[in-house]
Amino acid sequence: MNFEPMNFITNLPYMVKGMLGIAVVILIIIGITMLVDHISRPGETGSDESN
Repeated sequence: MNFEPMNFITNLPYMVKGMLGIAVVILIIIGITMLVDHISRPGETGSDESN
């Protein structure tokens, strides 16, 4: 088995694309979760100014 550091540099674009893809999926899941939470709240107007 040979260790060739240049292969790491060659594969960096693929790793970056994969990490960005994972981040996008996580953000989509968070957004959908927040949207469902907002929709499913019973009777709240959205403002927290109850003094």
